[in-house]
Amino acid sequence: MNYIAGIDIGNSSTEVGIIRHDQESKRFVASSLFRTTGLKGTTENVPGIVRALERGAENAGIAVDDLDLLLLNEAAPVIGDVAMETITETIITESTMIGHDPSTPGGIGIGTGTIVDITESQRAHSKDEDIIFRVPNEVDFADAAAIINEWVAQGFDIQGAILQKDDAVLVSNRCEIEIPIVDEVTEIDEVPLGQPAAIEVAASGQTIDTLSNPYGIATLFELSAEETQKIIPVARALVGNKSGVVIKTPEGDVEERSIPAGSLTVIGEDGSKSTVDTEDGAHVIRETVRNRRPLEDVTGESGTNIGGMLNRARTEMSEITNQDPDSIQIRDILAVDTIVPQAVKGAVAGEYRMENAVALASMVKTNRLPMEQIAGELTEELAVDVHIQGIEASMAVLGSLTTPGTDFPIAILDIGGGSTDAAYMNERKEIESIHLAGAGDLVTMLIDSELGLEDRKTAEEIKKHPAAKVETLFSIRHEDGTVDFLETAVDPELFGKVVLLQDDDGMEPIDTDHSLEEIRATRREAKEKVFVTNSKRALRQITPSLNIRHLPFVVMVGRSALDFEIPEMISNTLAEYGIVCGSGNIRKEQGPRNAVATGLVLSHIDGNSFLDFELPDELSTSITETVATDE
Repeated sequence: MNYIAGIDIGNSSTEVGIIRHDQESKRFVASSLFRTTGLKGTTENVPGIVRALERGAENAGIAVDDLDLLLLNEAAPVIGDVAMETITETIITESTMIGHDPSTPGGIGIGTGTIVDITESQRAHSKDEDIIFRVPNEVDFADAAAIINEWVAQGFDIQGAILQKDDAVLVSNRCEIEIPIVDEVTEIDEVPLGQPAAIEVAASGQTIDTLSNPYGIATLFELSAEETQKIIPVARALVGNKSGVVIKTPEGDVEERSIPAGSLTVIGEDGSKSTVDTEDGAHVIRETVRNRRPLEDVTGESGTNIGGMLNRARTEMSEITNQDPDSIQIRDILAVDTIVPQAVKGAVAGEYRMENAVALASMVKTNRLPMEQIAGELTEELAVDVHIQGIEASMAVLGSLTTPGTDFPIAILDIGGGSTDAAYMNERKEIESIHLAGAGDLVTMLIDSELGLEDRKTAEEIKKHPAAKVETLFSIRHEDGTVDFLETAVDPELFGKVVLLQDDDGMEPIDTDHSLEEIRATRREAKEKVFVTNSKRALRQITPSLNIRHLPFVVMVGRSALDFEIPEMISNTLAEYGIVCGSGNIRKEQGPRNAVATGLVLSHIDGNSFLDFELPDELSTSITETVATDE
């Protein structure tokens, strides 16, 4: 009786499948999983492999020493990286019309008037004048409210107030009239006195609709058509906000302009080249890459984020393989359009607005990862024979064919953190595979930037878990609008917050002002941009006819197939092409996990009963074959 273990080293996890065989039977007896230690395809993986084997052996009721043979996959030599370039910026020159969005306004409604310092004398102003007070730090909230009440009592028309401190609600609660009040204008001295301004505060649960509308601003300030065109960036910056203030000054301009973001040079294997400016957008970049495929290399303009990303990927791969960085080639890039919050240059209140940006993922590939070194260290540490059995994608196809209801021709999708892998087995059992740039890491970056989190860990959690709103201590509202009533009260600190629903039924609050709907929309849009786009791109390239409609079966495997919404997104998209697509169920019991590890073992024992066909010779080795145990 012998035990053979197949080992799949992934980017984030290492999987093991163990089979027991003798002359009469062959049967899988255990599977296990442990996080991958170190960068995939390096000797740093050995501790993680050992722990996965120990777990597998324990599940099988044997010791690691009882294993007779370890089968390693020829790990796909791929490294992915991501970067982003902002391609537009908003600049306020001299003085001009500005917009500001405080998060804690006071009062309600819209007011227009001339900006007056709250410490000025009433004698300097006419009662026919509409007034908006500018309130610096030196004026206490109680004094500000008292002054407003006094001016109103004297017959002045006070339309609103702009506060430097975060006191809008405190002032509003002490005023005898209800006026819109905005606060947290840090550079209050830059707010020009004597100039017309408009303040708007929406009712609870609503957003402003006048200052976020160019024609609304034009109506308030009697702007010409030319002037209305110039305030479009201001209106756009205030869309979706619950309050805003716009100040009109006589000179200057607000402009949204494109900024140099560097260029990419795409080189095809036939020697043809195309140079594309990043500021042209993701669509143009993707089109350029498609026209030059298959790629020989991609280079980025030095001094830009994109150029730095490509050089970083080359350096990382060269360190792993001990190759010259100049010999490392970028074999694929994926570009997607996104938006990122950027400070408005020249703004007086620290305004931010969402600027256009292009995010790119790159992939470096080489044929010289040190799998032999990994095998050598495993043999030395465990005293067990180790064999490098087969290419990762081919093994994944074999493992996927143990999913009930599948047959070949068949394609698989394995979306990881850094790359999207696909493989296709045709009617002659020939397998083609492809690795494309762009996967989970790019999605995490998009969520992080578009929500302005500046926290990759939180963005990663948002990607992995559904969200909900804690509406009362005993109820939460899910993303689809349904409400769950809880048997026990939640932590009072979660009241009113958006939380992530963890796998263990825990709730993790998200430290952001974004609503549940905004978080859901951002997460799903990021996944659509990367996962769905890349799935179609990969399947099209591995299909012999380059037509996805000719694929009968597509099986999703790996960690991404366990995501709570990725399989549904991809299945819905491929359903339009009449393709049977879904998450794998390896060996009828593993779900989408363990495809490569299972394929490794099957390829070594000629398939057994798990496959209803004989394996191609190039994918199969005999159990009696001499096993490689050393360098």
